Amino acid sequence: MSVKKLLLIDDDHDFLDIIKHVLEAQGYKTLCASGPQQALAQMEEEKPDLVVTDLMMRNLDSGFSLSRQIKEDPRFSDVPVIIVTAIGRQRGFDFTPHTSEELTAMRADAYVDKPVSPQALLAKVHELLNRRSGKAPT
Repeated sequence: MSVKKLLLIDDDHDFLDIIKHVLEAQGYKTLCASGPQQALAQMEEEKPDLVVTDLMMRNLDSGFSLSRQIKEDPRFSDVPVIIVTAIGRQRGFDFTPHTSEELTAMRADAYVDKPVSPQALLAKVHELLNRRSGKAPT
């Protein structure tokens, strides 16, 4: 079994470091980017197996825009995307998808609120990677 590559995108370098440590401790290879353009450039060089992106970076909807670009690109449309955000807590906006249709409209495969529970994030990563490979959840 090959090591799964995860691309982490966030302009908060502390968050990237923490999540990178959590994921690498579980055997994943992580690539990091501080914004959407850097992330897309990295994806051109090395296709990830899964993307974890912050929602709000340079722009309020940076994560939505990045997720849409990934899902609309035939080379990357099969890559699961997890959107993480603290925007609801910090700004009072509610972007939380309440139905699978709302999640699909976001062009995301999962949505996680910050602060992120490492266990919850790992469970979601594992679930999405298994779904992508066609394995039943364990």
